[in-house]
Amino acid sequence: MTTRVLIVDDEPLFRDLLRRTLSSEPDIEVTGIAGEAESALRLISETEPDVILMDIEIPGNMDGIELSLEVKKDRPHIGIVILSAHSDRRYVTSLPLGVSRGWAYLLKQTVPDIAAVVRAIEGSRAGMVVLDPAIVANLRPRQGSSLAKLTPRHQDVLELLAQGYSNAAIAQKLTLSEKSVETYINVIYQALNVSNEPGTHARVKATLLYLGNTQTSQ
Repeated sequence: MTTRVLIVDDEPLFRDLLRRTLSSEPDIEVTGIAGEAESALRLISETEPDVILMDIEIPGNMDGIELSLEVKKDRPHIGIVILSAHSDRRYVTSLPLGVSRGWAYLLKQTVPDIAAVVRAIEGSRAGMVVLDPAIVANLRPRQGSSLAKLTPRHQDVLELLAQGYSNAAIAQKLTLSEKSVETYINVIYQALNVSNEPGTHARVKATLLYLGNTQTSQ
């Protein structure tokens, strides 16, 4: 299934890097490129993308966050991948991640990592919340939180889940069986009091709880 992607960024060189990075992916089609809010809105109507790669700072009457919220009002099914130079978790937690589905937060420095970009695109299209690997690497559980009570291995699994890795990819990354990963995730859900019933978007809830119970490393 091909994912249709619109790129919104005011830097021509960065837009070209994104386009070239995604052109090597057979299941991704770049439907358009915009440099500011007004042309982005026009292209969204014309091309109906599945996912928008959205620079957080764009010229026009709306910034990237405001434009994303406007898009989500009329087209909640569109995944939004926020592109930012800011790694502070405050920028991530300022997004309405628990209100509307399908968000990813990616640092611009991560764009050359095609696997991370594709995870963000696929995750946001699927209604997940996906965090940049560098942001996750700089977070630690708050003392006394439910996360702090998890074993280091469970924390490893949760960190990869928050980055948009599938169970199979987590298993490969940590040299585990998929069954073991499923068991770890079920224990994580129990520890965080997350329901794993169909339709409850447990991975989204776990990621939001992960964000809410971590702090930036000192």
